[in-house]
Amino acid sequence: MATAKKISLSEEELVSALKRRDTVAIQALYDMYSGALLGVISRIIVQTEVAEDLLQEAFIKIWNSADSYDPTKGRLFTWMLNITRNLSIDKLRSKDFKNAGKNQDIENNVDFIDAQKEVTFNADTLGVKDMVNALKPEFNAVLNMVYFKGYTHIEAAEELNLPLGTVKTRIRMAIMELRKNFN
Repeated sequence: MATAKKISLSEEELVSALKRRDTVAIQALYDMYSGALLGVISRIIVQTEVAEDLLQEAFIKIWNSADSYDPTKGRLFTWMLNITRNLSIDKLRSKDFKNAGKNQDIENNVDFIDAQKEVTFNADTLGVKDMVNALKPEFNAVLNMVYFKGYTHIEAAEELNLPLGTVKTRIRMAIMELRKNFN
């Protein structure tokens, strides 16, 4: 399998090709600077997939902002480095990135979930069962079936010979009654 030859241009050639929107410029940029820019991103964003996506975003932004580069203000690499670093910091500070970190990946938490299996919920010790028993009989029957016996709403409706809408309404009304105990 033949490997593609990497393109290498001088900074002046690269800048002029970039400003001309010559496709060889983006290939040369990638060949010459992708490793260094990915290294900068990886120091800020540790997730490899996110870092690689940011590298792609950085090259797109560099390509689209080529006209704003002024060689009198600094080297091309420094300009690209600042764009890449700013994109990485913006990503790190973004709300969706922070929220993604809060979501737990189930594969990484199997042991935690297994340990939690030993914890049992006992409605009697909380007094919930007594509160449900104190409700009207029609509310009590529906809540017992759905929440304590594990019936689905449809199964409870069939068992009680009631329309599904009536079962859902009774559950909603029963929960509203139970909330009064906690307010």
